[in-house]
Amino acid sequence: MTNANATTNCSRCDHVPDQIHSWACGIDSYARNYNSVVVTIRTYLDGDAAALANVMWRSVSVAARRDYSTDQVTAWLPGPPAAAAMHRWANDGRTVLVAQDDDDLVVGYMDLERSGHIDHLYCVPEVNGHGVASALYDSIEQLAIAKGVERLWVEASEAARRLFAKKGFIVDERREWDLRGVRIHNYAMSKKL
Repeated sequence: MTNANATTNCSRCDHVPDQIHSWACGIDSYARNYNSVVVTIRTYLDGDAAALANVMWRSVSVAARRDYSTDQVTAWLPGPPAAAAMHRWANDGRTVLVAQDDDDLVVGYMDLERSGHIDHLYCVPEVNGHGVASALYDSIEQLAIAKGVERLWVEASEAARRLFAKKGFIVDERREWDLRGVRIHNYAMSKKL
């Protein structure tokens, strides 16, 4: 006998779908094929907070699973960030650059603090490998040089480490710690400009 209420697992990530999962796994306006991506890089606008929260959530909850376990991903970001918190973060003195596609959807973002610290670099999974993160970084580096920043530094995830290494960053240290009771790691990296 079959259960009429039984669900099947998602074909993308093998989780049982629900409303949050659907958002995280791309079953929404982002669920499309990006064969080539043309993006516009611009500064953060006040109306971007919810889009940035979505990008961060999808990047961590979907794309980071390539390099981190489910427990590590959940410890890193247990749920979608609040748009209000993202707005406060984006307006605390840092510069935030946003990548939007030709349909004006925000597909990635990156920040630069006055000290040269890069806190966030996130892109939706569909654009990974299409140069969006690289375009964001190139824009951030140009901005840093224009502002007289002499050194960029970041705590990079596995995926971000690969990008930053291609951009000339060196690994200063592999860092491991417990986050919400789960062992996780990232890389302290830097680049002199």
